[in-house]
Amino acid sequence: MKSYTAVLLVNLGTPDSPVPVDVRKYLREFLSDRRVMDIGTVSRFLLVNLIIAPFRAPRSAKMYQQVWTERGSPLLVYGQEVCQMLQEELGNQYVVRLAMRYQNPSIESQLEQLRRQHIRKMIVLPLFPQYASATTGSVHEEVMRCLSKWEQIPQITFIDTYANNQKMISVYAELGRKYLQEHQFDHVIFSYHGLPERQLRKADPYQRCIIDKHCCDTYYEVNRLCYRAQCFHTSRLLAQALDLTPDQYTTSFQSRLGTDPWIRPYTDETIKKLVAEGKKRVLAFSPSFVADCLETTVEIGKEYKKLFEEAGGEHWQMVESLNNHPRWVETLKDIVLANS
Repeated sequence: MKSYTAVLLVNLGTPDSPVPVDVRKYLREFLSDRRVMDIGTVSRFLLVNLIIAPFRAPRSAKMYQQVWTERGSPLLVYGQEVCQMLQEELGNQYVVRLAMRYQNPSIESQLEQLRRQHIRKMIVLPLFPQYASATTGSVHEEVMRCLSKWEQIPQITFIDTYANNQKMISVYAELGRKYLQEHQFDHVIFSYHGLPERQLRKADPYQRCIIDKHCCDTYYEVNRLCYRAQCFHTSRLLAQALDLTPDQYTTSFQSRLGTDPWIRPYTDETIKKLVAEGKKRVLAFSPSFVADCLETTVEIGKEYKKLFEEAGGEHWQMVESLNNHPRWVETLKDIVLANS
C-alpha cells in the first residue's frame, strides 16, 4: 500500500456566509477559545454569548459583506487555490488539505479524511508567519486534541514560525515595489494584527520583555517565538528588501479591543502622528496576513484610509496580501520539503 506525507494548511477561519446568524456562530466559536480570549471560563462564556456575539454580529456581518465575493470568503477562496496549487507542486507523494481553526472546513473533519489514507507523516503548517498563542498555538492544540483520539498516530511535525523566511519576504517586497515604482511615498507602515500585552507576558517563560525593554530590537533564539519580536524582525527584513532606512518605515499593530493595553505602537495613532509630521503619502503592508480578509481589505484598505484622509493625508495605498501568488506557493513548498 502506498504511503503519503500529509500537509495540513490551517488558517484562522471565516463565517459560512456574511449574514448575522452565521457571523454570530463564527464569533462564538472564535472568541470561546481560551487562547484567544484568555480570561476565566465563566467570564469568557458570559461575555461572548451575552454581549459580544449578539451585539457585534450585525456590524461584523456588514463588514464581511464588503469583502465577500461570488465564490465566497476570500480567505477561504485563496486558501483553496493555494491548497490545490501546492498539491500540484508537491506531487502525488503528498496529500494537501486546507482547514480552518474555526468553522469550515474544520481541522477535525480534514484530519478524519486524512486518517482514512495511509499517512506515514503529517506536517501541520499554520498560515500565520509569526507565532502567537492565539493563532499558531491554538491550531497546534486543536490538532493534538483531535489526534489524541487516534489509535495510530503518525509522525507529526508542527511548523511554528517562518517570520524570517527570505522567499516570503521577497514576495511581499515584490508586491510593494510595484507601488513604490508608480508613486512617491513619504513613509511605509508595516501593520500587524495586535494582541493584548498580557498574552506576550504569559508566553514569555524567560521574562525577557520585563527584564529587557529593548528585547524586540534583535531576533534570536530566546525570543524567536515572541510575537512582537517576530513582527519587528519581519519588518526589518522587508525594509532591507525594499531599501528603506529606519526613518522611512514604522511597525505598528491594529485591531485592538477593550480597555486593556495591547501591543504598541497602535496603527491608528501612528497614522495620525505621521500626518502631523507632514507625511501625506503612505504605503501600508499587512505582513501578518497571507490572504486578504476583513483586517486587510476593510480595516487597512478602507477604515485606515478614511482615518488618514480625515487627518489630512493625501494618498493611502494598501499592498495586497500574498493570496495565491505562485512564489508564495513555492515558499510553502520549500517549508514542506525542508520538514519532510
